[in-house]
Amino acid sequence: MPAPGWMILALLLGFAAGVVLGQASSGVVAAAGLIGGLWLDMLRMTVVPLVFALVVTGVAGLRSEAGRLGGRMLVVLAALLLLSAVVAALLVPPLLAMSPISPTVTDALRGAFPPASVSVPSATEAVRALVPVNIVASAAAGAMVPLVIFALVLGWALGRIEPMRAAATLAPLQGLADAMVVIVGAVLRVAPVGIAALAFTIGASAGTGAIAMLGHYILVQWVVAIVLAAACYAVARIWGGAPLWSFARAAAPAQAVAASTQSSLATLPAMLAGTARLGVPEAEAGVVLPLAVAVFKITAPSNALLVGLAMAWMAGVPVAPTQIVLAVPLAIVSTFAVLGMPGAVSFVAATSPAAMVLGAPLELLPVMLAVDMLPDMVRTVANVTADLAATLMVARDK
Repeated sequence: MPAPGWMILALLLGFAAGVVLGQASSGVVAAAGLIGGLWLDMLRMTVVPLVFALVVTGVAGLRSEAGRLGGRMLVVLAALLLLSAVVAALLVPPLLAMSPISPTVTDALRGAFPPASVSVPSATEAVRALVPVNIVASAAAGAMVPLVIFALVLGWALGRIEPMRAAATLAPLQGLADAMVVIVGAVLRVAPVGIAALAFTIGASAGTGAIAMLGHYILVQWVVAIVLAAACYAVARIWGGAPLWSFARAAAPAQAVAASTQSSLATLPAMLAGTARLGVPEAEAGVVLPLAVAVFKITAPSNALLVGLAMAWMAGVPVAPTQIVLAVPLAIVSTFAVLGMPGAVSFVAATSPAAMVLGAPLELLPVMLAVDMLPDMVRTVANVTADLAATLMVARDK
């Protein structure tokens, strides 16, 4: 069975065992909480060094990458990623609010997984806090916004000095990132055990209400992905110059492959055929499409925000508009920072920064990881649709 299948099975068995046995034995619940907590702590200890190292090395290499991709493509992809984050920021809170959670369930989850204490700053304080006075203190406190801003500035500066001198700093950071990936991979090998233990704790504390929450979360994932896919049709029509019906017919084969394989890379031949039907020269599509598949997923920023907002919603943690505004750029930056990371590692690295800014309890992150395979099919279809729309936009005026 593939790894995601084992995670879902562990989640279901843990929930069921927690609902049935949890109320009868507090000792079992405590043991499950200890096992799940230790596993989660091993996962969380990698977040700050992994995100910092990935952002610095990624931004430092962005200068050469920009020359290879072309300025127009970077602008197009950045605009679509911003659209993704804004759609999630506007849609997700009211969609989650449509399914109120029982106070009993919320109190139980808060007791099992106490959320981090996050003070909501004023607008002035939020702007001042963007510049880290003490980067070590920011890292120790888990303050992701100033940490990522410092990483962006450091990466930009390293990208502008002599490559030989920059390599002296970038090589250790790349080694740090690689080592964190190895650690996360090792921790995720026993993910079914940790997820089962955490699910047992949730099932014992929240009962069947937790299943209803996860079902609503998955439904919101589908809605957001469908909205983004629909927006790509409008983008292809307005800025790509393709008639809607022509774009729909050209995209359908690639979308079918995406839905069945959940792999954007597997759809590349079908996408190349689709762009040919839309009149994009083969030479241009052959350059733009593979790069878009490699570096661009329109659902990544929306998913990072959605996961954080959903965990806060589940635990009854209020999220202020200021926090959402601060989380939007983090969700976009993390999209580029996790390029080339394995799926489960990229999920943790991409969603944790925004979730921390939103004050969401990261203890629920493994549960979101376990069910991520279910909405991934719809997200992959949206990603493929966006790749085609972006290719049309880049090629139109070249």
